[in-house]
Amino acid sequence: MTGTAITRPPLGIRLLGALRTDPDWPALAPGALDAYRAAENRRRSSPLTRVVSGFPERGARLAWQSVDLGDRVIRVRVCRAVSARGPLPLVLHVHGGGFVGTAVQSDWLTSHLAVRLPAVVVSVEHRLVAAGTPLSAAADDGADTLQRLVRDAASWGTDPARVAVAGESAGATIAALTAIRARDAGLTLRAQVLVNPCIDLTPAGLDFPSVREHATTATLTVPQLEFFRRLAVPGGGDARAVSPRYAGDLSGLAPALVVVPVLDPLADHGRTYATALRAAGTPAVLAEHPGAPHAFLSMPGLVRRARAARAQITGFLRDRLAP
Repeated sequence: MTGTAITRPPLGIRLLGALRTDPDWPALAPGALDAYRAAENRRRSSPLTRVVSGFPERGARLAWQSVDLGDRVIRVRVCRAVSARGPLPLVLHVHGGGFVGTAVQSDWLTSHLAVRLPAVVVSVEHRLVAAGTPLSAAADDGADTLQRLVRDAASWGTDPARVAVAGESAGATIAALTAIRARDAGLTLRAQVLVNPCIDLTPAGLDFPSVREHATTATLTVPQLEFFRRLAVPGGGDARAVSPRYAGDLSGLAPALVVVPVLDPLADHGRTYATALRAAGTPAVLAEHPGAPHAFLSMPGLVRRARAARAQITGFLRDRLAP
């Protein structure tokens, strides 16, 4: 669905923006970031937050597990349909937030996918971006976890020939990079789902018209983007290396669904990437959601469009993960 007629976010989002108090992002020191992250992730994991972030699908079993990558162990949140029998498709999911966030905030989406596809949905609790932890580390967690899960498919009850990746915001950046690395490693993915992705971590990523038009939204602001960029690519780092826009060869990638909330500073990032994928010969569907802000898929209690987006994602993955 396309269009830009709805120029204001839902009332709940506007109230959220009025009540929210952000830190002074440019001046936020590492210790203060640690405290902010801990408090924010407690809130996102709280049962009370389910009113906003959505209640898990009935019939889904959610549990934390660990994936041993040799040099590190990654926690993953695994969603399975209680009644489903394997081998099932595997969907590797990456939550949004970048320097904050937890897989729990996406339980509404991942549990729905697990039941409705059905599939085993594994959401990666990757290293969060921080001083000393660039985005490349989080990208390694996503790509390396995928490789391990596919290699050990039998023990996870999954079909290694039916695999997809999905993510939101910074998680969509990681998912896009994971899809590129999977292709380069000879691993065939059936699909990639990128929800409000950030595809350009260079200074040029702030030059898109949507960044200027929606610079001070309730769910993402330009100061937040600049703070994320500073942590994601520390001084002297190569921002292009973690920017899917500059991957060079975008051909031969998994078919993509790019979900774009229109009232989002990153809206043009998603549009640009969908266009680039198509130009390279990779099938890409662009799904725009008028009236929806950044991170809307994690707030179905406030944004009705989240349910439409979830239905699109479910249908897209069901078609491409069929036996």
